[in-house]
Amino acid sequence: MNPSPSFDPLSSLEADIAELLDKLPNLQNRQLIGQTLTTVIRLASSEIDRLDWKILSASLADMERGLELFHTYRHVRKVTIFGSARTPSTAPEYQMAADFARCVSKLGFMVMTGGGGGIMQAGNEGAGRDNSFGLNIQLPFEQEANPVMQGDPKLINFKYFFTRKLFLLKESDAIALFPGGFGTQDEAFECMTLSQTGKFGPIPIILVDRPGGCYWHDWSAYIDKHLVKEGLVSPDDPSLYTLTDNLDVACSAITRFYQVYHSSRYVREKLVIRLKTELSDADVEQLNADFSDILVKGRIEKSQALPQEAQDETAKLPRLVLYFNQRDLGRMYQMIAKINQLGMPTPAAAHPERK
Repeated sequence: MNPSPSFDPLSSLEADIAELLDKLPNLQNRQLIGQTLTTVIRLASSEIDRLDWKILSASLADMERGLELFHTYRHVRKVTIFGSARTPSTAPEYQMAADFARCVSKLGFMVMTGGGGGIMQAGNEGAGRDNSFGLNIQLPFEQEANPVMQGDPKLINFKYFFTRKLFLLKESDAIALFPGGFGTQDEAFECMTLSQTGKFGPIPIILVDRPGGCYWHDWSAYIDKHLVKEGLVSPDDPSLYTLTDNLDVACSAITRFYQVYHSSRYVREKLVIRLKTELSDADVEQLNADFSDILVKGRIEKSQALPQEAQDETAKLPRLVLYFNQRDLGRMYQMIAKINQLGMPTPAAAHPERK
């Protein structure tokens, strides 16, 4: 007589998940949903502590709130404003942030801030409540929601900094950094790190000083002296950001970035750059002459949407396809600037806020 097979609770739960997925109506992304649920089930069979489960549960709750809110606004470009929560309303930096937010909102962008006081409140005031998001953090001091965003459905209170920062970056199409303390410095360096390593962007990053101010000028001088000259970062990495104390320069750095460039993604080993208007053959030849150093192999070529992009909402846009080395991100930003210089957008393409 054969022995009875042993019961495997994990396999049974995975089968239950598959059955559950079959019953859900109009289910998209079935495979990814199944993988997520299976990961949680595997953790349930391990020996992780109660604190670990509390962190996981609260993180997922943060993610749920962010994903549900931003899905409604996924086709609207957004600008994130970082800066000190302690900046008083009488400071020139406060007025600069409010004026900047007002400028980009008139251009059609929505504004995201951390939802607190200081520069964050200035950003929400400048953009106005209807054009603002507040991504607040639960802290024992300093970080109550500002009066512009209190009670607004576009205000989220996050438990963790990392989930809050994820959405401030993930949903952003441009970053504007105003003077601030440790938090602002952290956000500045993380933006640079993620851009430099290709985990974020490409998007425009603007360091905005008050008129005549030296906060970001001194910061950039430190980068040049201690990082670039010591070979700790690439000489092209300062191309990742624009430094200015001029409001018009700050706003135009964003609109110019999306003049022809639309967005990009990877399809396996190929970097696909979506454009609002098609470049001429001569323009593409110029790009190959100027930027062959960032290619692993082959050439920069014009393309329509690849087969893997058939369901992409940008499928009708013209493209450039290349085997990018995924290392020289400063040079990639220089190439995007060149693309915007070479291409001449049609009137229909002159709306950088539309994704």
